[in-house]
Amino acid sequence: MKPRNQLVKASSMILALTNAMYVGSVFADTSYKVKSPDGDITVSVAVEDAVNYSVSLKGKTIVSSSHIDLLLENQPSLSSGVTVKDVNYDSQSQVLLPEVRVKSEKIIDRFEQMTLSFSNGYDLEFRAYDDGVAYRFVTQFETPITVVNEIAEFNFSDKATVYYPLEESFYSHNERSYLHQSIGDIKVTDLASTPTLVDSGGAKVLVTETALYDYAGMWLLGDGQDGLKATFPQQPTKVVDGEPEWIDRNQPVVERANYIAKTEGTRAFPWRVLAVAENDTDLLTNQLTYQLAIPNKIGDTSWIKPGKVAWDWYNANNLKGVDFEAGLNTETYKYYIDFASQHGVEYVILDEGWYPLGDLMGSVPGFDVPEIMAYAKEKNVGIILWTTWLTLEKQFDEAMDRFAELGAVGIKPDFFQRDDQEMVNFYWKIADEAAKRHLLVDFHGAYKPAGLRRTYPNVITREGVKGLEWNKWSYDSTPEHNTTLPFIRMVAGPMDYTPGAMSNAVGPTAFEKIKYKGKDENHADFTIRFNRPMSQTTRVHQMAMFTVFESPLQMMADSPTQYLDNAESAEFIAGVPSVWDETIPLNGAIGDYVTFARRSGGNWYIGALSDELARDITIELSFLPKGTYNIEIFQDGVNAHRFAEDYKKVIKSVTNEDSLTMKMAPGGGFTAKITPQK
Repeated sequence: MKPRNQLVKASSMILALTNAMYVGSVFADTSYKVKSPDGDITVSVAVEDAVNYSVSLKGKTIVSSSHIDLLLENQPSLSSGVTVKDVNYDSQSQVLLPEVRVKSEKIIDRFEQMTLSFSNGYDLEFRAYDDGVAYRFVTQFETPITVVNEIAEFNFSDKATVYYPLEESFYSHNERSYLHQSIGDIKVTDLASTPTLVDSGGAKVLVTETALYDYAGMWLLGDGQDGLKATFPQQPTKVVDGEPEWIDRNQPVVERANYIAKTEGTRAFPWRVLAVAENDTDLLTNQLTYQLAIPNKIGDTSWIKPGKVAWDWYNANNLKGVDFEAGLNTETYKYYIDFASQHGVEYVILDEGWYPLGDLMGSVPGFDVPEIMAYAKEKNVGIILWTTWLTLEKQFDEAMDRFAELGAVGIKPDFFQRDDQEMVNFYWKIADEAAKRHLLVDFHGAYKPAGLRRTYPNVITREGVKGLEWNKWSYDSTPEHNTTLPFIRMVAGPMDYTPGAMSNAVGPTAFEKIKYKGKDENHADFTIRFNRPMSQTTRVHQMAMFTVFESPLQMMADSPTQYLDNAESAEFIAGVPSVWDETIPLNGAIGDYVTFARRSGGNWYIGALSDELARDITIELSFLPKGTYNIEIFQDGVNAHRFAEDYKKVIKSVTNEDSLTMKMAPGGGFTAKITPQK
């Protein structure tokens, strides 16, 4: 398959009428503007003693004056009295056809661009889209440069609130809960990863980045007032090995340099992205992190196959009704392969334990990996191999060659916990070398998606999300968390949440918000169990995640015997696509509920999730083309509020004039498949 980014319409032009305003006076002017194609969003840039920008939506300020600058060693910054040499405007419209579809097979990429060229050798590019804005620095120096710091402010009003993924340090898996609070309450020491979402009062503004390359990742701090400011992990100069039990994966940074990047002098820097949404559901179709990313570098992508994965680690290899002891052995993984083959699941992962930790070239007694690989090939099932990043780094060339020689179709590097320049570059190295060997990559223990998936489409998904596995040791993976993720983390890109629990329970917070006959009752039965985990949701909530949560490589987290015991649920899950031709958000509110309709070919799927509150939702089927359809519905059972595995299946006929009213239990959901009648 050839790269499918197809330029349908592109114009790169000087807007004569606009530029006429600047002829003879451009260098005296201090204010510049660019509007979105629909005219609703305006970016205003003021160049005086420093460079500041602001953003308005339909005439109302949503991002107030905010300072930006790039501080290079031995170079004047934009706050050093530099002047604007030139200003150019560009207008483009094209259709992107992503090699790996996530939300849709087509992306309309339409924007207006303003480029300010400064006397110190910097360009500053602003793009205005109908659903957000972005800016980046471009430098044109002949010799390498050292970036001491970058200033990026995001200022709002005193009424703004923020969904803040509070972090403890730069050393992090970036698996956080989103704390909803007043932006003025964010302290100057409160560190957050991105994406971060701000409710400005006039709109939602999601702050993140893309085209992150040869540079450190962007994090946020409070400013003690009504804004956020960027901060970046400086380049490490000293690391230490972790505790003995983690020595093959943990390598905390204990000393850092006084700069964030040493890089080429002529380059474009990462885009600072502000996705803008008047309504919560507008966030659900935003694809700016893909649109602004560096295009495909690997050429042919016909070998990249999205699909489902039978995953072992969450369920601790718990099998029953077999004649062997389940665990890290050949027999267990042949059983997983048989399950995958029989149910149309494309992949099986060999997670931690398939190699002796610390040595990717070694073997484990009773675990014949070549035999497993040969068996999987016979069954037309691909094998993905897990590895810690540190062992991979130490044995990189020989390990990557071994993965390919074994016949693996992908790798799952884990435990990175950093996004300084050095580590960002290692991600790129893995992606590049994996592509040469036709290996998919699923980054775990990872920072958020920041454009690499477009540049290397074999980077098919990644973690950087507090997912289902947190139920093994905490109460954090709540229904409210699940209904927050699509509006924040998922805007940045695919997330390997790993859904699909078949052991379901009512979580401990659900009944704090519910009254039964005027008095509280607590039927919560969720229990933390590491080796036999359960969800804090209903069964149908878990099933609906396969339509709601985006990941072209989608894990089925529970054990094969759990799925065999719950064959009706498992059959539905296994049949849900992992990539989509069209996505339509039907309704939703951040942290409360969310409903999607998604199309794959001629079939449609609906997925809805609710938080800890029971609620009724009405779904209009007007998105369907004309005709009569069969609909297969899974909905919470009448007793799902007490016994979370209770569900009801309904099959009937519908048209686009029909609507569905569904009752969702606390932590509940709804899902359906709609197929045309022949």
